[in-house]
Amino acid sequence: MVRVAAIPALVWLLSDSSPQAGLVAFAVFFVAAWTDFFDGLLARRYGLVTALGKLLDPLADKLLVVSALIMLAMMERSPSIPDWLVVIIIGRELAVTGLRAIAAAEGIVMAAETSGKLKMILQVVAVHALILHYEYFGVDLYSMGIVLLMVSTVVGLWSAAAYHMQVFRLLAGRRQRPDRAA
Repeated sequence: MVRVAAIPALVWLLSDSSPQAGLVAFAVFFVAAWTDFFDGLLARRYGLVTALGKLLDPLADKLLVVSALIMLAMMERSPSIPDWLVVIIIGRELAVTGLRAIAAAEGIVMAAETSGKLKMILQVVAVHALILHYEYFGVDLYSMGIVLLMVSTVVGLWSAAAYHMQVFRLLAGRRQRPDRAA
């Protein structure tokens, strides 16, 4: 819930393209992103992993990252994030969220796969760099962020295809079983 609660502050901060607002937005995004790590750590350590948590955790991640990307794409900074890249990322997230809803309706809980977790880590690091945008300590954070965002998009599309294949196989297996009994 902390990740979701951080979104309005992040959106407000990212409506200002100044480096100062970027630093504060970076801090808000940083804290919100780390809550994902600690949430998972505590849930596993104390056996608090639930089906609801498996559904809500990735949804909170998606809302946080997509909100930041939309605001970053709307900013009047040069260079900017390519709109087509944000559309692909959002499309992937909607497809996977829809797939999770279909799977849940069929009694299938889809936990995050390793490729999905890697995508999230790459996205979070990319968004941090893109929030800062400017060059710091000789590092072009915009360029680094765009490269990481593109790599995360490729990994994300790969993981989305894997999720879809997994769910379709499970659903096809369920539909074939009654035929065999007949």
